[in-house]
Amino acid sequence: MDLEAHRAALTGYCYRMLGSGFEAEDAVQEAFVRAWRTYDPGRGPLRAWLFHLATNVCLDMLRGPQRRARAMDLGPAAVPGAELGEPLPPGRWVQPVPDALVLDPADLAVARESVRLAFVAALQHLPPRQRAVLILRDVLGWSAAETAALLASTVTSVNSVLQRARARLPAAAPVDEEVDGELLARYVSAFERYDVAALVSLLHEDATSSMPPFTWWLRGREAVRAVLLASDAPCAGSRLLPTRANGCPAFGQYLRGEPFALVVLEVAGGVITGETTYLDPGLFPFFGLPMSFEPALRTGR
Repeated sequence: MDLEAHRAALTGYCYRMLGSGFEAEDAVQEAFVRAWRTYDPGRGPLRAWLFHLATNVCLDMLRGPQRRARAMDLGPAAVPGAELGEPLPPGRWVQPVPDALVLDPADLAVARESVRLAFVAALQHLPPRQRAVLILRDVLGWSAAETAALLASTVTSVNSVLQRARARLPAAAPVDEEVDGELLARYVSAFERYDVAALVSLLHEDATSSMPPFTWWLRGREAVRAVLLASDAPCAGSRLLPTRANGCPAFGQYLRGEPFALVVLEVAGGVITGETTYLDPGLFPFFGLPMSFEPALRTGR
């Protein structure tokens, strides 16, 4: 069985279901183990059987009461000057995922849109079975008959579930498919110089900024400006290394040469509309980022 040929598609599916790249990898590995034990060509194509197994694994993993979310889903925007509050555990957050792990190069346009942080967070509002049906039908392009067979259901039931899922899914804000490299260069320059005026000039007037694991978040470039100016420049001297996350430009942020945060940007209309800063150095190996800035300089990354 050529299981590896299906890894990216399965990982992308499980990531959309679970909201965590780490959990998605675990789910795919469990599906592979079950496939080795149970696959019979008489059941039909291997791909369909793998998605059936992966769906069952994900549904089992989603039996807990809490869903993953973004800060914007958990409460109103903070007032500049407000305390960060207590951090929430990693299991409460929609986590970022490397593009290379989940995106099919043959269909990047659709795939990028469907792994945006906002879209994956919106999926978490749906009951797990509705989530599976919507991903299979609207993201992966499965027919109602194929989806019904995978879920041991009927076409009528699948169509009904899909209709309810579409009605419940919040609309996602538009984003730029391709991001101007000059915009990103200006962002890196402003960030590394801690030039507040230059940094804020790149933001949309209603841009959001959040910092998991804290529920604290901001809306509006003036709120971001106020916070940056009032702070004691805690990130001054940072350096950034580029990567890709959730179909968006992202950066590993290093402070004093050590991993500090993963920054994911959302861009629309040529300006930054969202900035999510994951304060979790444990994400760096997942994204292939070095655990020190100095080796990156020596290797030319």
